[in-house]
Amino acid sequence: MFSKTCEYAMRSVFFIAHRTASGSRVGIKEISSGIDSPEHFLAKILQELSKKGIVQSAKGPNGGFYMDSSTLGRPLSDVVEAIDGNSLFTGCGLGLEHCSESNPCPLHHEFKAIRNKIQQMLQDTSIADFNEDLNLGITKLKK
Repeated sequence: MFSKTCEYAMRSVFFIAHRTASGSRVGIKEISSGIDSPEHFLAKILQELSKKGIVQSAKGPNGGFYMDSSTLGRPLSDVVEAIDGNSLFTGCGLGLEHCSESNPCPLHHEFKAIRNKIQQMLQDTSIADFNEDLNLGITKLKK
């Protein structure tokens, strides 16, 4: 459903949110290790997320990535759109270019309902919503 890049982006955002809840910052090596992601690939993803204002970064000896209350409050759909665009929310289930209400593919109506539910869930869920489960060890970020 999500691209591999988007999966790493979401996992990194959850990791950063979890590790910086106390006000600290986390480096790329720690994030990479924490989510089982290639460091070089993750650096590009985090650069894009930082540019889009989803994560924040600071340079220097005490630098790293972090999130504050405004970024923690952003919906998860922002992460998906920043990396994969909005095709998950608007695209055809069969990948057809001209699928629409007036020219539907065989999956159009069923896929549209599922796509709308996914979009609603991602819009209604903030990045911070996952922190408590991570803190309690209920959810994991590694395979």
